[in-house]
Order: sequence, then structure tokens, then C-alpha cells
Amino acid sequence: MNGLAWLFAPLALVLAALWWREVQSRRRLRAWLNDPESTDPPDGDGPWAGIFARLYRLRRDVRRVRGELRESLERFQRMVESRPDGVLLIDGSGHIAWFNESARAMFGLDAARDVGTLAEQLIRHRGFRALLEDFRQGREAAPLMLDEGFGASRRMLALTPVAFGDSDVMILAHDVSDAVRTEAVRRDFIANVSHELRTPLTVVSGFLETLEGSQPPEPEALRHMVTLMAEQSRRMTRLVEDLLTLSRLESEPEPSRTEVVDVPALVESLAGEARALSGGRHQIIVAEASGGRVRASAEELRSAFGNLVSNAVRYTPEGGTITLRWLLEQGAPVFAVSDTGIGIPEEHIPRLTERFYRVDKGRSTATGGTGLGLAIVKHVLQRHGGRLRITSVPGQGSTFSALLSPERAVP
Repeated sequence: MNGLAWLFAPLALVLAALWWREVQSRRRLRAWLNDPESTDPPDGDGPWAGIFARLYRLRRDVRRVRGELRESLERFQRMVESRPDGVLLIDGSGHIAWFNESARAMFGLDAARDVGTLAEQLIRHRGFRALLEDFRQGREAAPLMLDEGFGASRRMLALTPVAFGDSDVMILAHDVSDAVRTEAVRRDFIANVSHELRTPLTVVSGFLETLEGSQPPEPEALRHMVTLMAEQSRRMTRLVEDLLTLSRLESEPEPSRTEVVDVPALVESLAGEARALSGGRHQIIVAEASGGRVRASAEELRSAFGNLVSNAVRYTPEGGTITLRWLLEQGAPVFAVSDTGIGIPEEHIPRLTERFYRVDKGRSTATGGTGLGLAIVKHVLQRHGGRLRITSVPGQGSTFSALLSPERAVP
């Protein structure tokens, strides 16, 4: 018996060691399975070595695939974030799951507060729920137009639903404010041109019908008719010429030809024309002409500066003073026209360069203007890298300053 005990004792120790190693391997495997994200699979020996090596390779492959998916998702999110359109993701239950920066700005959302909130509670528009229901029911859903904000911050948003995943809906919000404003300007432009042409055409056609009648008018009446027809014809001619000028300025981003312009001489010439237009009703002064010469289109500068001077003559009451200045402001050439006229209320100043915009329609028509002068001035200055600055006090007068780019100045 003692011999057999000595024979089986080493075998028992080997079996115990194998059992203990098996227990330890299982324990390490169990610990890793309970928290596989924190560490890699454990090492092992014997039959467990192959199992743990296989688990390690699977774990490595999973991490690689996850990294690629994470990178793709981050790239997708960066792409969506960079879009100017708003992107709003709504889950199957109608709650907001995600939105990009543009959507946050458009709808005033907050990620910490609004993710998980019902979209209908944040976008309160009677057509929004119908848009989602129609889309989820497979019915054709036209883009929903939202009018957001007030005043200068007012925006028109077009919302379009797009399927995302099995039940989610992605709302694409496109800011169409500029397109809506452009269309409104186009409609107003057509209406204004029609209105401006209708009056002189009515006068001319009415007198022509009278001349075609069986009873010829008296010589005095005939002279009056011809005078009025000539006046209205000149008015239509000025309007058409200004429209053609404005169209040319808008179609070309820069002057086709530039030259060195002697602006002090141009200012003196414009002052002489203003005195002729005024007919002695105003005092017209060239207070300063020290701005030197500029490289520009002489024809366009004469048109822009001439419009500012003629406007001052038209809108300054008799006995008023009109002052012309040509100077440098921090290296930038400036042509300024100041008057002691009726002045302009502050709320009208931002719109003065719109085509056919008039503060007082009756008075503007009576002065003979076409309503396009300041629009021409704005486009001429933009083509020369400049801008128009307007300051005015109602009842005291106005100053219109045409600022050119400093690069236009000739040393």
C-alpha cells in the first residue's frame, strides 16, 4: 500500500495543478465576460491558450469595426453639421433625437433641454403634425413653409421630411428667405415699372386720341398738348435709360474700363450743372476738393455723383444750401453732398437704395425723378469697392457720402 501511495501521489499533484489551472482560467474568463470593455481577453495555456487567442482576435476585430463605424459616424455628423440647412432627427414616437447647429439656430433649440422632447411641442405650427402624419402614412407631403421671427430677423423656412432608418424621420429645414425676398422685389419691380410707364403713356395716348378726333384743338390747346407730351416722353426716356444703366451695372461685377479721373475737376463740373438745374433757387458751394485723383470709370463716377447732386437740388426747398465735398477719410476717397432740405426719417434710410422706393411718392413724382438714382449709385460704388453712407435729420437736411475703396486713390 505504501508503494502504491508513493506512486499515485505525484499523479494526484499533477491532477490538482491541472484542476487549479482550469479553475483559474475559468475565473479569468468569467471576470472578462462580466466586463469585456475594460480589458483584453486573458492569457491562458494548455487547451485554453487557443480559446483565449481566438477571443483576443475576435475582440481586436470588433474594436477595429467599431472604430471604423465611429469614424464614419463622426464624419457623417461633421458633414451634416457643416450644412447650412437645418437637420432635425425625429424618432418613431415623435421625439427629437438629434439636430445640427443650423437647426438649433433656426428653431432656438438647446441640446441639453430639447433632445427627447416631442417635436410638436417645440415647432408649434398647425401644419407640422399633418406633415409628419402624411409622410408616415405614405401620402405625398409638400414642403411646409414656416414664417419665423419678426423684423430684420424674420426668416422663411421650408421643411421637407426624409425617411431615416425604419421609423425615424429626418426633417430638412431650408432657409428660403432670400428667395422669397428676391421674388417679392421682382414683383414689386414689375409693378413699379408698369406704374411709372402707365402715367406718361396715358397722357400721350389721350392727347393723340384728341388730335385724331374730327375737331382739331385750338392752337393754344395744341401747344399745351405738345408740351405735355414732350415732357412725358422725356420722362419715359429717362426711365428707360436708367433701367438700362442699372441692368448693365448689375450684369458686370467690375467696370470694364478704368482710368485716372480728375475728381476735383469733375466736382466743379457737377456744381455748374447743379446751378443750372437749380436756376438760382439754391446756394451751391464746393467747400472742399482735396481728395485728389482716383482710378475708376469716369462715366460711372459722373453718373453716381451726378445723381447725388441732382437729388439734393430736387429735394431742397428754395433758398437752401447744397455743399459738395471731395476729401480723404483715413485714406479712403469720399464724395459728400450735404443739403439743408427736408431730411429723411430714420426708418426709411435703409431702404433708400431700393429701386423705385420713395419716402414721399407724391413729392418724388413731382420732382421728376425716376426712383432709380440711388440704386444706380449703390451699384456703381459696389463695383468700385465702396459704399453709400447716409445721415439725415428730418427738418434740417441730409448728407449722402459716396465712399470709395482706398486702393482707388492715386498718389
